[in-house]
Amino acid sequence: MIISQKINFYKNVIILLLLCSGKVIAQNIDQSQIVISDNLKWSERMALSIIKRHPEAWKIDNHEAPKWDYKIGMILTAYQKLYSNTNNAKYYDYVKEYADVFIDEIGGIKKFNPENHSLDNINAGKILFDLYYKTKEGKYLTALKTLRNNFDDYPRTPSGGFWHKKIYPNQMWLDGLYMAEPFYARYTAEFEKGEKLNDVAHQFELLHKHTFDEKTDLYFHAWDESKQMPWANKETGTAPHIWLRALGWYGMALVDALDYFPKDHPKRSELIGYLNELAIAVSKYQDKSGLWYQIPNLQKQKGNYLESSGSSMLVYALAKGVHKDYLPLKFEKIANKGFNGLIKNVIKVDKNGEVHITQVCGSAGLGGNPYRDGSFEYYMSERIVTDNSHGLGAFLLAAIELDK
Repeated sequence: MIISQKINFYKNVIILLLLCSGKVIAQNIDQSQIVISDNLKWSERMALSIIKRHPEAWKIDNHEAPKWDYKIGMILTAYQKLYSNTNNAKYYDYVKEYADVFIDEIGGIKKFNPENHSLDNINAGKILFDLYYKTKEGKYLTALKTLRNNFDDYPRTPSGGFWHKKIYPNQMWLDGLYMAEPFYARYTAEFEKGEKLNDVAHQFELLHKHTFDEKTDLYFHAWDESKQMPWANKETGTAPHIWLRALGWYGMALVDALDYFPKDHPKRSELIGYLNELAIAVSKYQDKSGLWYQIPNLQKQKGNYLESSGSSMLVYALAKGVHKDYLPLKFEKIANKGFNGLIKNVIKVDKNGEVHITQVCGSAGLGGNPYRDGSFEYYMSERIVTDNSHGLGAFLLAAIELDK
């Protein structure tokens, strides 16, 4: 016992010295100290479960090395909301520790090459706004400016839409609206007097115009303005199918970007109109369970399944839309039905009280290598996983918004 006490004493002295020298920023959260009470709200139960499984946020999804990751960025925006609601420093520290893995002392972003041009690389930057405002550390502002400047020479389609990625020429995906537009809108609103809000709105306008499907009132996953991709419709350029999570990205992008459009901005009512169209349409496809199918308009086709990440995203978008007065109150009922469906059908609690989310589509896209053709069979072939970050982040946002 005495030897053990001495070891702990010297260990603590070493840690203190390292902290004072600036070599250590923060210690990993002690997993053994995390107790997940079933008296907590679902948002905190899930947030604490994630921390317990992954004391360092970059390890979510079992990454072997740190990655500036759009999915972890989504999760950590939820932790910032939780910190704002609870004032629990554990949530703030979890976000800051992730940021400080990547943002060096002069504001450089490790593993970020602006020349690679990918909208996915923008999303994690959303956590830097609140970190900058709270700490007043200039490195976060420098990193924010780096991400903002990426839009200045970002490749665009002939009609002015951001390519989803440099490796996907002339393609716009609904996913990309969430990755880029809330960040772009917040930056230009808070640092540029909103001078680029029309450009933000233009990205929504293009995808609204070109991916809308008159047969279902839903939106195809993507649009190739060049109409050259094998997956693209030769007349319209649209992807072959509607994908649930793409609808979720679209809905979340709308409600989050709208936060930064002043009430007198001429494009604000247009974006609210898009959100109402989406809300009306997806309500028609909600399953009796409260969830939505991976391909929402082909519910009875063999192999289709109720998917949890896209369902969580729609719950969040509908709930926030109501709370912000963008949507009529009736959509709160749809959101609550969806959330209750998540708890009943896909949320599992293990013997240690940890919360897990099942039935998450691991990943989906178009083109690339190996080639993804956007067929129904393709979307069904992607792995269905548990505790994937798409599902974790979307569920956290939905749970926080509904305050269950």
